Amino acid sequence: MTVLRFLALGLLGGVMAIPLLWGPRGSSFEHARLSALIGLDAGQFVTVPVGLLISVVLAGRRLRTRPPGYVLGVVTIAFGALVATQGWATVSWVEGRPGGLGDPDGEFVMAVLALFSGVFTVVVGAVIVLVRARGAGAQEESGEKSILRSHPLSYTRHERRAATTPRRAI
Repeated sequence: MTVLRFLALGLLGGVMAIPLLWGPRGSSFEHARLSALIGLDAGQFVTVPVGLLISVVLAGRRLRTRPPGYVLGVVTIAFGALVATQGWATVSWVEGRPGGLGDPDGEFVMAVLALFSGVFTVVVGAVIVLVRARGAGAQEESGEKSILRSHPLSYTRHERRAATTPRRAI
């Protein structure tokens, strides 16, 4: 569950790079859309591996036991659908006549990469919603809590005191 959560956050976090890499080469809406998709692809190239690394560390240490929620899944699906539709429109624009500015092959590759990124984001969001709806997250959460509670350092101070203090006979 932790890997799914941070994978979705990494895919959504790619948006942060759009303002940093903003530089449309033309004056039309299509050029701005292509520039935004290139910025998104570059941002996801950084944020997805970072999110996966964080999720592996947290899962290894069992620090994050809560499953991702419906809201994250629905937002991820909506974001992926938006990116996929914009990627598809950009692919159609690049392949049409006249082509985009610059290198049409490079623009085509970036648009297709954005299209696949959007489709993959929709799939990740759908998996989050389906797993949450199925209830597997709640079973995993309760199972992890019982494992954590069996470790003596996970008890609260009062529970440790109660377990170590001898009981008085009345």
